[in-house]
Amino acid sequence: MADASQQLAILESNGTAAPPSFDATLAAHGLPPLSAEGIEVLQVNVGKLCNQTCRHCHVDAGPDRRESMSWETAEAVIRVLKASKVATLDITGGAPEMNPNFCWLVEQARRLDRHVIDRCNLTILVAPGYEYLPEFLAHQQVEIVASLPCYLEENCDTQRGDGVFQKSIQALRRLNELGYGQAEGSLSLNLVYNPLGPTLPPSQTTLEAEYRRELRERYGVQFSRLYTITNLPISRFLDDLLRTGQYEAYMQKLVESFHPRAPASVMCRTMLSVDWQGRLYDCDFNQMLDLRLAGDPAWTIHNVDLDSIAKRSIITGRHCYGCTAGSGSGCQGSLVT
Repeated sequence: MADASQQLAILESNGTAAPPSFDATLAAHGLPPLSAEGIEVLQVNVGKLCNQTCRHCHVDAGPDRRESMSWETAEAVIRVLKASKVATLDITGGAPEMNPNFCWLVEQARRLDRHVIDRCNLTILVAPGYEYLPEFLAHQQVEIVASLPCYLEENCDTQRGDGVFQKSIQALRRLNELGYGQAEGSLSLNLVYNPLGPTLPPSQTTLEAEYRRELRERYGVQFSRLYTITNLPISRFLDDLLRTGQYEAYMQKLVESFHPRAPASVMCRTMLSVDWQGRLYDCDFNQMLDLRLAGDPAWTIHNVDLDSIAKRSIITGRHCYGCTAGSGSGCQGSLVT
């Protein structure tokens, strides 16, 4: 697979078929360049080790990856959280639970009375050696955001691997037993839908109703919300687009589907992304393309002054069309109702 610099060169190519720059499209709609409005969420990618190898994964995570956040960097994350008013610690990966410091990060953040999100692939909750996780997450009142790209077994396994769907259902049932996803409860269990191919997600409201009905009737499973997220042309998904000759058509679809109301709500405006080495980015997608913060890319979680970057200019590229196409797309699903 192409590395970050090669992928960025593909996305930003100046060939005759290249779409307009994202900043040019903003200007054409009378919109200002993107800038941050503060830091409400610290999203921390604790590494690329994962028990799955999903076709759409923009992190290129898998069982053979060894990138993992160290204790020193995890400690710096908590130190910054403690010294700030950032309300949410959003932990992602890979399978973030496979990092040896995951539970410590959760416990320390909860002691600071911060909201904690675990971006979970579900199957890790039933993997040998990790069976304690559902009870731990429930005890710490962690919000779970879990990938489940379809309520049909065949479609889900096509994207995420054979046997993943049944393990996911097993995990969801265990979470329901602990109180997750219950209408009268406080434990949030949110599911994430990604399209199987180079298409935009359907209506989030309509699809959520379908998921709710099908998962309840087929498997007795309940959940809180469904988030629809567009596949960005990064990492494995970009490689797949190039291999099948669909890259230019998909980029054109994203550009033509630009929604002028979406940029006001994109996640990078209120988020700071931290990689497993402590380097800082505007969002997880910029992280995968190694697009550091504007102004002073030397900032890391070890030396950052959050006040100095809270209102920073945001680094954009053509991949940003993925967050502003159709109803928009972010860590909390669609942006435009």
